[in-house]
Amino acid sequence: MKRIVVLISGSGTNMQAIVEACQAERINGEVVAVISNKADVGGLDKAAQADIPTAVLSHRDFDSREDYDAELRKLIDSFAPDIVLLAGFMRILTGDFTQHYEGRMLNIHPSLLPKYRGVNTHQRALDNGDTEHGVSVHFVTEELDGGPVVLQAVVPVFPEDSASDLQQRVHSQEHRIYPLVVQWLCTERLKLTAKGAVLDGSLLGPQGYATD
Repeated sequence: MKRIVVLISGSGTNMQAIVEACQAERINGEVVAVISNKADVGGLDKAAQADIPTAVLSHRDFDSREDYDAELRKLIDSFAPDIVLLAGFMRILTGDFTQHYEGRMLNIHPSLLPKYRGVNTHQRALDNGDTEHGVSVHFVTEELDGGPVVLQAVVPVFPEDSASDLQQRVHSQEHRIYPLVVQWLCTERLKLTAKGAVLDGSLLGPQGYATD
């Protein structure tokens, strides 16, 4: 059983999907802590209801990004995790931090990377007239939303869609694919190498694992 720490900044729906998958034994792991950079967010309540230890470390209490990340690293490591998951954690992480967890930290991002790194992805897809949008699970590296993609899910974009409509459609896919990729990492089917993400011994392409 792998020890998993999840970082959040909001409602924690992806965190909850991971917890439920662990409880259902679809993930060979256990969420041992949920950490947020914001107090009074719904994700902390969800974790507490599941009897998972929680902690809050506000970035506003630190003078620099480097100081915050150093303290965050200490807090995470106090739970002795095997895997660290970003689940709506709205922070740009420093190189020292990402290197410390290289190969064992994943993120889920609401776009078909490399499209729309950063924020406001749903509105940007609408503004550009995209007919497809989606979500990507990727390894975390120093490059913002730039680590090797492991798995993507595509959703349609309809002419009448609002950003909220698109967000809901993407969320349903997030909750499906993130636990799957976490299980791959927990069972060591998935690894990060110098060449990129490798699943079952095969190097994944730019859009990650795909089937025809």
